[in-house]
Amino acid sequence: MATSTDRDQQTQKLRELIKDIDYGMFTTVDDDGSLHSYPMSKSGEINSDSILWFFTYAGSHKVTEIEQHEQVNISFSSPEQQRYVSISGTSKLVKDRNKMRELWKPELQTWFPKGLDEPDIALLQVNINQVNYWDSASSFKPQIISF
Repeated sequence: MATSTDRDQQTQKLRELIKDIDYGMFTTVDDDGSLHSYPMSKSGEINSDSILWFFTYAGSHKVTEIEQHEQVNISFSSPEQQRYVSISGTSKLVKDRNKMRELWKPELQTWFPKGLDEPDIALLQVNINQVNYWDSASSFKPQIISF
C-alpha cells in the first residue's frame, strides 16, 4: 500500500505527464461489453486525492454506461513529445454546483452554450486506480503508477 508521501509523488508525476495535454479519450463499457470512447477535456488539475474531473451532460449515453459499469479509462497522448498515458479508474456522476463553479473554464462554452446555467450540466469524477505511461524520457518500456 502506498504511503501518503508516495501517493503525493505519484500524483505529481501524473500531473507532469498530462499537464500540456488538455484532451483525452474517455472510454466506457456498454451493457453488451463493448467499449465506447469520447474525446473529453479535463477540467482542472488532478487533485491530491488523485481525482480527475470532466464536464458532461447528465443525460448522455456515457453517463448511462458509467451507472452500469463504473470502470473507465482515459488515454492522453502527445506524439510530438513521445508521451502516452493511459489512466484506469472508476467514475461517477456529480451534480455539485460549487464544484462546477470551481472547475468551470470559458472554453467549455463551446459544448455548454448556456455555461453553468445549462440545465443538464454535470461532472464526471474519475477516481484513479492505475496509470500506465510511455515517454521518451523514461524509454518506451511501460511505466506503472498504482494508486
